[in-house]
Amino acid sequence: MDNKIEFGTKSVKPAARMLFDMKDVIYDKKWLAGASNFELYYMYRDLSLSKNDAQVIKEHGLRYDITVIPPGMLGCEFVKTAGHYHPFVPGKDITFSEVYEVISGQAHYVLQKPDNDSVEDVILVKAQQGDKVIIPPGYGHFTINASNKILKMANWVARDFEAIYSPIKEKGGGAYFILKDSMLKNSSYHDIPDIRLSKPTNIKEIGFVKNKEMYGLVRDIEKLKFLTQPHEFGWLFEDLY
Repeated sequence: MDNKIEFGTKSVKPAARMLFDMKDVIYDKKWLAGASNFELYYMYRDLSLSKNDAQVIKEHGLRYDITVIPPGMLGCEFVKTAGHYHPFVPGKDITFSEVYEVISGQAHYVLQKPDNDSVEDVILVKAQQGDKVIIPPGYGHFTINASNKILKMANWVARDFEAIYSPIKEKGGGAYFILKDSMLKNSSYHDIPDIRLSKPTNIKEIGFVKNKEMYGLVRDIEKLKFLTQPHEFGWLFEDLY
């Protein structure tokens, strides 16, 4: 199965995340022990609809990606992404931000703010088609498809961004496991706070309007400056959640 998608005039082949790539962060180890390796989700990196768009995106230090997560269960846990933290902006005491959009399906975004050997804040954002979800500086995150539909989501991120997977991998997953009938705290963390529910961040001031695809911001790309220069956007992040 090649799972190519059509984007503009191009047919794009993905990188696939395999089950065994995720073995360290899956809750149901008993199920995992009897499972065969298979493709969990698909990542389509550095997309653009035209050569001009590609040049504009690159000149502004950005990247546009799409991820597709088919529905499924990892034993008693809903299918999810591996989870990662964000690197620091070079020369600044702040990590990069990121923004996601649900193109189709439904997504649960779990955001967590690290605090030494634990986390000081955990947020669950349930997003529907057309919703935008900003990952603020200082937070790691993972995405869950808790529905019976294919989840297709896009993200804008700084071009030089390299996800940091090891801290979540070393803890055996995020601070919470989202199971079919419950949300279970990960005992590898200490003093985990109760998870907070929050709404998507459909913020008109920066061009995030529900049901208006955010790829179109390539025509107003200065609105995405908070992704490459987050230290200039304290007003945006201060009361985001």
